Amino acid sequence: MAYFCRKHSNVFVIAIASLAVVSVAVLTKNSINGFSWFHFFSSQWGWTGITNLGTTSSSSVFMIDQGKRKTLMNGGKVSKEKYALMRGGNRSDAKLERVEAGLAMARALIREAAEDNNCTSSLHDDLDYIPGGFLYRNACAFHRSYLLMEKLFKIFVYEEGEPPLFHYGTCKDIYSMEGVFLSLMETNTKFRTSNPDEAHVYFLPFSVVMIIEHLFHPIIRDKAVLERTVSDYVRIISHKYLYWNRSLGADHFMLSCHDWGPRATWYVRQLYYNSIRVLCNANTSEYFNPKKDASFPEINLKTGEITGLTGGLPPSNRTVLAFFAGKMHGKLRPALLHHWMGKDKDVQVYETLPQGISYHETMKKSKYCICPSGHEVASPRIAEAIYAECVPVLISQHYILPFSDVLNWDSFTIQVTVTEIPNLKNILEGIPEDQYLRMQERVKQVQRHFVVNNPPRRYDVFHMIIHSIWLRRLNVRFPG
Repeated sequence: MAYFCRKHSNVFVIAIASLAVVSVAVLTKNSINGFSWFHFFSSQWGWTGITNLGTTSSSSVFMIDQGKRKTLMNGGKVSKEKYALMRGGNRSDAKLERVEAGLAMARALIREAAEDNNCTSSLHDDLDYIPGGFLYRNACAFHRSYLLMEKLFKIFVYEEGEPPLFHYGTCKDIYSMEGVFLSLMETNTKFRTSNPDEAHVYFLPFSVVMIIEHLFHPIIRDKAVLERTVSDYVRIISHKYLYWNRSLGADHFMLSCHDWGPRATWYVRQLYYNSIRVLCNANTSEYFNPKKDASFPEINLKTGEITGLTGGLPPSNRTVLAFFAGKMHGKLRPALLHHWMGKDKDVQVYETLPQGISYHETMKKSKYCICPSGHEVASPRIAEAIYAECVPVLISQHYILPFSDVLNWDSFTIQVTVTEIPNLKNILEGIPEDQYLRMQERVKQVQRHFVVNNPPRRYDVFHMIIHSIWLRRLNVRFPG
């Protein structure tokens, strides 16, 4: 059995947490153009016309025009003198030019692939890739981009900070993907580079989950611990290195699966407005910006076990039409439970499962698994449904789904509005059997993009998160 978690003794955790509190106390005392992707999604942010793939010159991506630079410097409290010093002069510019030239080449190759609907120029050398037809928004462009990411993309992880607040996270709860990513980045040799001059992006390895667990007092409830920790960390790396000030944070990223992940970025203006925020809580009503931010899935590894989580009954043996079990919290679930809890044998909705009924086994024998948002927009049930090869029924508002710049979610899920909840059974029964079978097969195909592996495997969830960051750094844009 494979488990995913690095161990830290309680004594070590307590000691480091105490040291972090003291350090934070001492330290406290003493929009850039939108990022996007081909056919992003059909929404108010959507782009059309794949053949109109735009490019940005290699010399201009981070060479901000003088007016915007002045505004951002003043907003971020960076003087002209310090900005020039931190940029490092012509030598630093030359290194950045080389990095940008590589990205410009990648954009051109992706544009070429986007126009090659048969993927004739790249599939022969990649036995791991199987185009999924409607599963992807553009299978050829995704494949070319993925191969270029594997070949070119480099990430510099700042080494400042000590576990458990930095470089470490829990891998055994609803926020496990935060810890999984941090752990994998610590040992990664493919994308991680020790040379910051060759990096395309720079990772701020703080864990919001660990900051809340170790510094947030449950009675005092001082959320300023986030502000102090994150602000001080950015202050340290921006004084020690030239890279933050060179781009005003635009080529930096943070990652969090905690509900307060977005809040952690509020306190540093450039982190909030410029940096890539990789979040489970991808809620546009809370200012998640899909043009520069990236959504990744919430996966609940309850024990840290990462094997034996996938599989389900064949479609002919799935005897339950639709299934949901979960607490009545948030704005959407009360309507679901009000209309369907205990009222229909085909649409099985529970707040608490009866004794003897298994949550995961019932998913595996259901045709459709209902995945409503709870307190926050993200739900681990989406990944659980995909693992169980059960077609997800998504009920959410303002949620940007994971990997939406690549995956065509309409091809393997049903999306239902809150007002349609009373008519849920009719909607599901009205789906033709052949359509259901196609969707269920696509759920099985997309499963590889949501599976956690240690070590990571090509196209798995770790690589898909990396790819989402790669796309934002590419700054591939389409006219709307």
